[in-house]
Amino acid sequence: MAAGERVAVVGASGAGKSTLLGVVNGSVPPTAGGVRVHGGDPAALRGRELRRLRARTGTIHQHLELVGPLRVVHNVNAGRLGSWSAARALRSLVQPHGLDDVRSALEQVGLADRMFERTDRLSGGERQRVALARVLVQRPDLVLADEPASALDPALADEAMRLLGELAADRGGALLASLHDPALALRHCDRVVGLAAGRVVLDAPAASLTLPELEAFYGVVR
Repeated sequence: MAAGERVAVVGASGAGKSTLLGVVNGSVPPTAGGVRVHGGDPAALRGRELRRLRARTGTIHQHLELVGPLRVVHNVNAGRLGSWSAARALRSLVQPHGLDDVRSALEQVGLADRMFERTDRLSGGERQRVALARVLVQRPDLVLADEPASALDPALADEAMRLLGELAADRGGALLASLHDPALALRHCDRVVGLAAGRVVLDAPAASLTLPELEAFYGVVR
């Protein structure tokens, strides 16, 4: 991927989209081949080196991985744990740090008034926006997003993709997002990679594809 590039990964459920993102962030070991991220192989890294890579890689997981009983502010601040000491992280659970940055991120996703709400009291769409805010405060070089707009209405989905693309571009990084909506892929990404049974069966500039063509691809691989 080139600096600033936004790549959509598309395909049916089970095609390998989430697995690909897991390989890139080092949480899933590849069964064959490999990847290089920030100049290193995630599968070969351990300890501090792996933590350093993950600190530079922001991930929105399909199941969000939020801690429900914690307040929103703590879940958003979790995006910075890779750059904080253990002592600072523990202190922040008592007296949250970086409130201005958290508030700014929540304002961008329309949740500034829910900063001290318990996260498990939010709707599914609101929790998705908390996960987005967590990546915004992390300010990573690479953003991995697994269905980042699946629980959002169309307007919020467009805004979420815009924010993720800008975040990647601002730092000269990149965005790799698995998307179930072909229209979102065409509007917000530079390149579309299609997977079927773990193999790349489509790789084309988004500008060269039409919505009917991509919808037909979804129909073929489902």
